[in-house]
Amino acid sequence: MASVELELQGALVARLKADVPLTALVQGRVYDQPPSPVVYPYVTTGEAQTLRDDATCVSGGQVYLTLHAWSQAVGFPEVKRIADAVVESLHLAPITLPTNRLISIMHRQTRTFRDSDGLTSHAVIEFVANTEKPLA
Repeated sequence: MASVELELQGALVARLKADVPLTALVQGRVYDQPPSPVVYPYVTTGEAQTLRDDATCVSGGQVYLTLHAWSQAVGFPEVKRIADAVVESLHLAPITLPTNRLISIMHRQTRTFRDSDGLTSHAVIEFVANTEKPLA
């Protein structure tokens, strides 16, 4: 059985690449590791943390997921539009995983700021996913 984090990452990337409004903004540039040189704007998968929360008959937990949006357009409007499109695509989305079960995925927060290069606008988009693993 695959890691729930790995299955979630694959499902989220596939969903984001297929999302029409997001594709209009980033032209399908959704990466785990962006190529070099990279074309802006784009989205990357980020950090994940799993907290187990097993019950008597269920093995489950919460997966805290971070996605990042990047833009070099002047100001914050473009990166905020990208972040909003990511949230609209994933918040409460009915996503099926190959071997694990996604109960829900919810947007927690988005932070936007200018990176230290003074040119790149950056959005950090955080979600929590409640999951269950089938019992062996």
